[in-house]
Amino acid sequence: MSLALDPQPKPLDHLAECGADAAPALVLRSGTLSYKDLRTRVARMAAWLSDQVPEPGARVATWAAKGELTCLMPLAAARAGLVHVPINPLLKHAQVNHILADSGTQLLVATKARLATLEGADVPADCALLEEGEALAAIDACDGGSQPSSHDPADLAAILYTSGSTGKPKGVMLSHANMWLGAVSVAHYLGMAADDVTLAVLPLSFDYGQNQLLSTWYAGGSVVPLDYLLPRDVVKACAKHGVTTLAAVPPLWVQLTELDWPDEASKPLRRLTNSGGALTEELVHDLRRIFRQARLFPMYGLTEAFRSTYLDPSLVDTHPTSMGKAIPFAEILVIGDDGEVTDPGEEGELVHCGPLVAQGYWQDAGRTAERYKPAPAASEYGGMAVWSGDRVKRDADGLLYFVGRRDAMIKSAGNRISPQELEDAARATGLVAEAVALGVPDARLGHAVHLVVRALAGADNPQVSLPKALAKELPNFMQPKVIHWRDSLPLNPNGKLDRTAIAREIGA
Repeated sequence: MSLALDPQPKPLDHLAECGADAAPALVLRSGTLSYKDLRTRVARMAAWLSDQVPEPGARVATWAAKGELTCLMPLAAARAGLVHVPINPLLKHAQVNHILADSGTQLLVATKARLATLEGADVPADCALLEEGEALAAIDACDGGSQPSSHDPADLAAILYTSGSTGKPKGVMLSHANMWLGAVSVAHYLGMAADDVTLAVLPLSFDYGQNQLLSTWYAGGSVVPLDYLLPRDVVKACAKHGVTTLAAVPPLWVQLTELDWPDEASKPLRRLTNSGGALTEELVHDLRRIFRQARLFPMYGLTEAFRSTYLDPSLVDTHPTSMGKAIPFAEILVIGDDGEVTDPGEEGELVHCGPLVAQGYWQDAGRTAERYKPAPAASEYGGMAVWSGDRVKRDADGLLYFVGRRDAMIKSAGNRISPQELEDAARATGLVAEAVALGVPDARLGHAVHLVVRALAGADNPQVSLPKALAKELPNFMQPKVIHWRDSLPLNPNGKLDRTAIAREIGA
């Protein structure tokens, strides 16, 4: 039985009230917090925060591995009327300096080892530093605590910094309503329930990762945070905790499908979710083979509007490359260059309207105006919309298909080439596990097509076979001029293929 799709947002901290008192809410290495414990700890943390940072709307940042502090801070900061700025624990001091200075953070709580990496110039003068263990000890010493808040759901609750694929990271402003309705939407279409166990492997500074917590708590389920060193750690955790829900990005799914999954790890899984990049048909096949009983949810999203679409699991086998349709509370329009809604099969820009649209970029009116614009006239919601820059098509049944990003298109000898299409073709040969297509400046062509790949384990002579296979499947203008073979491809802090680093390496 699915959860009610309630369109009325509440203050974010009310998520602590969704589960039964004795039900497990958060499974930590140090022990399990029930929902009663969760409410107590959030209340104490909020009271402590109010004492440390009394100014309403002030920013408080966390920079630590997954644990009690990082998992509870989104709710506690919201209850205290503060704005949480989660920092990916993999970032280095220069990126942390940018985030602290740009957000105007007044308190950073981090591990002792991470604080030790900060130099004097990295920390703004008005930003206090506190070690994670000291903060938790102070919270333990708090008596009582605050009650569920009555904040306006439109108030700012968090600033999530993007991975900064172009320029310095941008802070996306999320309200209580953005995050609450995102939790309601995902819990509803995933069909989550109070007996679900979610393994939280994605970074909590990533909107996809943070929603692992929020949607599970909305359903009254249990979250097991995991910072894994090796993909096999994920398999072991699934077996140990009877995990029913696993979310990942394509590079991690590739690694997980290369492992052996014992029945005690695979059979409890009810649902697999993917975002942060498209699943290939081969990867879909592998996931369906290994996790036969689990429902697979391919999803598309962008931090500026959280999540836009998902593909119904019943359609995965017949439409494996589709992005699906709009999630609850999202209105998705495909707008052509003439500003009108496109016809089926016609390419256009994906425009996201509705209450999941974030409030813009923190203190960056220029870049906000580039991405956040008035909704198209055809929108039922109106107001501001996110113009994604992603090029998509909608078929006659309303299913969406990704074409590519306008600014990522490779223009070679007058041809516009979709990197996605070339990458899909390379993986479809069965010779490579991962592929990134890029345009490298070329005096004669404008841009020459370069392909950076990692060979599939066991592939037969792939360096000779791949060019031949691509020559059979793609027109001449799409053939890569150079294929770069790598033993591994770099990942960004969110676990996605780091296209910026790869482009820099090959001079794109």
